Amino acid sequence: MTGQGVRWTAEQVAALAPDEASRRAGDKLSAPGPWSEAGAGAGAVWGLCKGSGSKPYRTVVDLNGGGGPGYKCSCPSRKFPCKHALGLLLLWAGEPPGGGGTVAESPEPPEWAG
Repeated sequence: MTGQGVRWTAEQVAALAPDEASRRAGDKLSAPGPWSEAGAGAGAVWGLCKGSGSKPYRTVVDLNGGGGPGYKCSCPSRKFPCKHALGLLLLWAGEPPGGGGTVAESPEPPEWAG
């Protein structure tokens, strides 16, 4: 997989899923609806995903992890990557390069995603 410079394909993201159920759940979260404050830059993709609780899940993917991408999400899932990380990556992968979509290009992630 590549770093931030080249957007990943949906196939590359799907290959990260730990199982078929996670892949399907990630597909459902790949639309703009549940996401806010989504961004990409500095080798990462991040966003807040509305879930069942009162606070959105904070999801961050480090695209330049040493042995592959790194994932952090405030959800209680024990799967890595979780459906939120998969959904965020699919959303990012499906947008046109150069911005203009839900995942805004940004030179720095917000403090919570750092």
